[in-house]
Amino acid sequence: MMKDKEGVSMKISLLDRSLYYKGLMILIRKDRQIHDEEKKTMLGIGKMLGFDTKFCAKTMEALLDNNHIVEEPPLFSETDIALCFIRDGLRLSASDGQIHEAEIQWLKSVAEGNGLSNLWVAELEKFSRASHGHPDHRLELRNFEWEETTL
Repeated sequence: MMKDKEGVSMKISLLDRSLYYKGLMILIRKDRQIHDEEKKTMLGIGKMLGFDTKFCAKTMEALLDNNHIVEEPPLFSETDIALCFIRDGLRLSASDGQIHEAEIQWLKSVAEGNGLSNLWVAELEKFSRASHGHPDHRLELRNFEWEETTL
């Protein structure tokens, strides 16, 4: 489990989970193509985050043509969540065999918006040195506990 600075398990709220998913959706449209591996990974991420599979599939179908999507970088409630998002974003970006400049620039803007500018270059360098397996198996998102929501 993801631990905070005091060693307590990190919980991720519904709002942060929504921002996480929306942010990754914006990321995969940056190269103007959604590859099969990206689709498969995003369906798995949606399921992990507790979102309906049909909703996730329909969202991806309309993703490239939807002009109403605001592409502002997500601002997370915790920098630890933002850092995990950036790492997962790099993995997802590489899942089609290459990371496009538009994807890198957008992830950089996420880092800047979440106060992680100082870590961005180190994360990018660390990622470029690492071996990349299937993105589903190494997602940082798996380390969070879901915050209980009441409606």
